[in-house]
Amino acid sequence: MTDLQTEQWETYLAGYAEILAGVADTGRRLTRDELEERRLFGEQAAEAGHSLRSLVRLHLDATRTSWPGRGATVSGADATGTVLAAVAQAVDAFAEGYERAQRLAVRQEEAARREFIDDLLYGRSDLGRLAERAERFGLVLSHAHAVAVAQGPEAYDDTAPVTRVVESALISRFGDRRVLITTKNGQLICIAPGDQDEVLTFFAKQAYAATDGNRVAVGRPQSGAGGVVHSYEEALTTLELADRLGLEEPVVRAADMLVYPVLARDRQAMADLVLSVLGPLREARGGAEPLLRTLEVYFDAGCTAAEAARRLTLSVRALTYRLDRIHQLTGANASDPVHRYTLQTAVIGARLLGWPAQEI
Repeated sequence: MTDLQTEQWETYLAGYAEILAGVADTGRRLTRDELEERRLFGEQAAEAGHSLRSLVRLHLDATRTSWPGRGATVSGADATGTVLAAVAQAVDAFAEGYERAQRLAVRQEEAARREFIDDLLYGRSDLGRLAERAERFGLVLSHAHAVAVAQGPEAYDDTAPVTRVVESALISRFGDRRVLITTKNGQLICIAPGDQDEVLTFFAKQAYAATDGNRVAVGRPQSGAGGVVHSYEEALTTLELADRLGLEEPVVRAADMLVYPVLARDRQAMADLVLSVLGPLREARGGAEPLLRTLEVYFDAGCTAAEAARRLTLSVRALTYRLDRIHQLTGANASDPVHRYTLQTAVIGARLLGWPAQEI
């Protein structure tokens, strides 16, 4: 250890030998001021980056070399017990200050991380400055990134058990892959390089299991800092669309659902289509919903009557009757290729607009 290092370390022991001597002489305990001074030394040592283990050893070494001699008033076993109690007080106060500084540093790091996440996902802050800050958290924003969002039965934050479980699984599997796991608005989020789809796939699998089978959406890879925002918003939109469409898939990808935002872009045109094509279904006994559901399942089954009937727990004859009734009411035949496209688009529009439960 150099003279400079020795001098630096000895600053944390200032007054320590005098305290032990005073305790041995009077049998007193450490004063409030002495304890607070030890705490301050502990904070300074933590801020300087020293390990607590080394600092405790430093105190023990100093205790041995500074052990009060024959000048102490208190003697024998009483003196030993009194001095050891003082050592315990001093070291405990020092460690308390050290831990206090560590907790403050962690809170400051968490605050900086949260501010960065907010700026990144909301597209705030100067992009150049954002890119510099991103490197601190393992992201290189000059590369393309994709964002996956997992929703669950409850709101998650960065300290939630679900977050820690998923993050640990990804670290164990992939190590340092410049992947960021975080939370936003109660949802679990994974930001990964755009060319590492296996990371997002694994995240989706882990998040699905950890959130009790809730849905995960994956945005498309996008370049730059603004690309992270774009991919994140795509994932959010995809989650919303999947809910509105009643999709059963646990993992949905924005790349597979690009047609739906296009269909929903002109809401008035879509509403006109739905009412014009499917509006007559409201005249059926039981309303439009049962026949609308029949069409939805029929199209999902690839227009195979037997499979659609099985999914609806109907006989093929009952399904055929429903399709005939739809033909009678709307004038559109679901088995006709020309009519089928119009009917299927109208069914999708109805789900996007929440019709017939909501008036449009």
